[in-house]
Amino acid sequence: MRFDAGELRFAAELMDVVLAHFEDGAHGGFFFTADDHEVLIGRPKSFGDDALPAGNGTAAVVLQRLGYLLGEERYLVAAERTLRAAWPAMLQYPHGHATLLQALEEFLQPPQIVILRATPAVLADWQRQLAAVYAPRRMIIGIADDVPQLPAALQAKASLPGGAAYLCQGSSCSAPLRTLEELVRSLAP
Repeated sequence: MRFDAGELRFAAELMDVVLAHFEDGAHGGFFFTADDHEVLIGRPKSFGDDALPAGNGTAAVVLQRLGYLLGEERYLVAAERTLRAAWPAMLQYPHGHATLLQALEEFLQPPQIVILRATPAVLADWQRQLAAVYAPRRMIIGIADDVPQLPAALQAKASLPGGAAYLCQGSSCSAPLRTLEELVRSLAP
């Protein structure tokens, strides 16, 4: 997967707009319309999946993943508030809330995030070898050592000569792992 700092910044800016204009600050979750939308009889807020995944479930998943990646606590809090607001609906009809259940699973058991920092050649080798192992709850993010203007949480995960990997679970990350062998040993169950 190709890392793009600009796309990451755009995703964070988009989530900031969602929080500022769509969040239900009183009860949690997100409305279907923005706070500056024309006045409607009601402001809908749906938790159930239909032909498309529920916006609230998608928002919770994205907020959690960005929150862990960027160390952004307010994203994690908004995701948790969404899950709490949707809890009665998930209990009543779980198979109608698959996207929220995915977000709940990641809330209860955060995905493993492997952040790789190295030259493009080393990144390609490490990513190829890690991709050969089936790990559906693992996200691998390879960031070339020359990428400018990283967010602070990623900038803190510095590239070292020969490459470095950081193994993160939720908001906690390991010290830098200096070799692919050391990383593979750390990933072993």
